[in-house]
Amino acid sequence: MDKGTYCLVFRNPGCTIMVGALGEIAFRKGWHIYVGSALGSGGLTRLERHITLSRDRNKRPKWHVDYLSTGHSFTLRYTVHAVTEGRFECRLADTLAEPGIPGFGCSDCTCKSHLFYRTHDPVHEIEIAFRSLGLAPVTTTIKNP
Repeated sequence: MDKGTYCLVFRNPGCTIMVGALGEIAFRKGWHIYVGSALGSGGLTRLERHITLSRDRNKRPKWHVDYLSTGHSFTLRYTVHAVTEGRFECRLADTLAEPGIPGFGCSDCTCKSHLFYRTHDPVHEIEIAFRSLGLAPVTTTIKNP
């Protein structure tokens, strides 16, 4: 099973939602990039979980990003991933940096955030960020029903 690092790219019209212990967060209209790792036993099949959650919004959220996937305001538009066994999640988050949503998706590291906001489609910026770390990005457009 391939392991790696990934980004989920969401679009939203602007909204306020409850995100677990983080509480209520106001999200600006635009694009949000979530940076994650898939180094566990399931590897990059984790992406399928995110895609499934974004289509079946009746599931109960477990992780911060699940609140975006299962919410009705966010639409998963792309995934970008790279196969690697190295830990690149935090380096990628640092490369994408600001503006971030404080504390989002980074409860198991010292990063300020793993969720970043953009006003325009960031897919090319993300691919460049992967390449800057020596990773080969694979971008997949998500077909939403």
